[in-house]
Amino acid sequence: MDYASKFDALRKRHSQRDARMREVALVRSGNADQVFPGLFSDGIWSKPIVANLIDVAAKDMAEQVGVLPTLTASGDSSLDESQRTNADKRTKIGSYLLAVSRMTTENIVAADRLVTFGFVPYRVEPNFKEKRAHIHVDPVIGSYWDMDRFGRLKVYAHVYQRKAGDLAAMFPEYATTIIGNGDGNSIVDVVRWYDEKSTVMFMPDRSGLMLASVPNKIGRVPVALALRPSFDGEARGQFDDVLPVYAAKAHLASLTMKAVKKSVEAPLALPSDVNRLPIGPDAVIRSNNPEKIRRVPLDIPQYAFAENTVLSDELKFGSRFPEARAGSMDNSVVTGQGVKALMAGFDGQIKIAQMVLGEALAEAVSIAMEIEEKYFGDTEKNVTGSVNGMPFKLKYKPSRDIKGQYGITPEYGLMAGLDPNRALVWALQARGDKLLSRSFVRRNLPVSLNASEEERMIDMEEMRDSLKAGVASLAAAIPQMAGTGQDPMPIITKLATVISERKAGKPIEDAVAKAFEPPKPKKEPTGPADLAEDMAEVAAAGPQQPGPGDGPVQNEALPQGPPPMQQLLAGLTGKGTPVLAGRVVRQVPA
Repeated sequence: MDYASKFDALRKRHSQRDARMREVALVRSGNADQVFPGLFSDGIWSKPIVANLIDVAAKDMAEQVGVLPTLTASGDSSLDESQRTNADKRTKIGSYLLAVSRMTTENIVAADRLVTFGFVPYRVEPNFKEKRAHIHVDPVIGSYWDMDRFGRLKVYAHVYQRKAGDLAAMFPEYATTIIGNGDGNSIVDVVRWYDEKSTVMFMPDRSGLMLASVPNKIGRVPVALALRPSFDGEARGQFDDVLPVYAAKAHLASLTMKAVKKSVEAPLALPSDVNRLPIGPDAVIRSNNPEKIRRVPLDIPQYAFAENTVLSDELKFGSRFPEARAGSMDNSVVTGQGVKALMAGFDGQIKIAQMVLGEALAEAVSIAMEIEEKYFGDTEKNVTGSVNGMPFKLKYKPSRDIKGQYGITPEYGLMAGLDPNRALVWALQARGDKLLSRSFVRRNLPVSLNASEEERMIDMEEMRDSLKAGVASLAAAIPQMAGTGQDPMPIITKLATVISERKAGKPIEDAVAKAFEPPKPKKEPTGPADLAEDMAEVAAAGPQQPGPGDGPVQNEALPQGPPPMQQLLAGLTGKGTPVLAGRVVRQVPA
């Protein structure tokens, strides 16, 4: 296959996109003079002297968008415990792959590129040294792709540059062709080409010299593409159309500085009787008309300041960067609702960008899990990580624990757009009407928690509370036993054992199990002598009083827990403010 000609055609098809991306990259890096030559003067004012709002807005959005979503393995059924356990293990595998790929910080880079250039590729490759999959955030400049009509990647190519000498050292069998007529320090282009059948590395500048080719075991392009929606399907960044506005604002600021400089350095106008002009601090000029000593006025036209304001507003409007994010707003806006209204468009941008980025990241994790199974399926692994802030240790084998199930679901939280109070009230109200399950609420709360682990912890706490309530109920029976002539010492001994075990740091369940451990069975009588001895012991003991377990004991009622949270936080006012109040009701029987 002629990969060089195919790549050349692919690059030509994206030539206009590449030109837009280069201009945005130059402006963001502070080199607007290269995009708009001749607009800025030489010398100290050769660079823009206004704040780079394009760079500020891109970084601000990236920090908001780049937060990792909650990724959950598909098949996490709340009704099938086996499926739930398997899906929980796959969720931990996905979290581990994200952690070792440093996606917590790399995803902010991905968000920055998505906002600035309109797309970002997540490339997944096998790491044979550590025997795992690794997710990369590829640079967007030099990345090209081709899709079918269903939106699936058919081809992905990325061109990067290396020194010819370094490349020749990596592939000594092609050293002469790689260096060619140049030397080892010359820069050459190298292309990585991915399709459904193979991964190829070649040099388009050396007649398509193929350096390496390996088969693609997963049968699909190992790249997940996050593509920002656009009206024509082309990749377009957020700032493609505001570069001229930024340049005009910077040019106007440069002209204003020149005007101020000339106004300060304007020539002096002196009356005719002044024949000496002292220079320096505290200089004295003698004249009969001192009021005529002045600099020639060079006024800056007022419309220049008005135009500067217009350009600032146009730049913020075009980049969809609200005033509230820059810390300035109308003084009449003094409420939180007003700020929220000003930032409504910004919130919409964050939501859409997170949706696009989360979907691509979930696909990248899915590809990584498939690579784990296809390339390292029989490798037993012991890994550590955390899921939503909960640490874990995991032992898994990809061929056994993944088994062709690669589905991953991204979720930024259904209630993540609400403040914590409203999110909790909304969830409790829906739970009260049996619209939602506890599992769904846990997974969508705007806090970091592992839903499965949290459910197990709650079950453990409830069982432990039941054990403590049972022991407390048994202690409440001691006065009644003493009043009826029964021996309370067995119960007191068991309670003392529970307390001692808890002092030693044993869990409550272990302490109760040891205290109430049944006695060892007595040795069975083996002959007439043993039987006679047992009968004598019974006769000597006399009639026995009923023990604590021989009849009903009227225990005090178990202690009641606090009222459920749903009764404490159950309402919203007409303005949407949560009602954060509780009540205590005591009733006296008639």
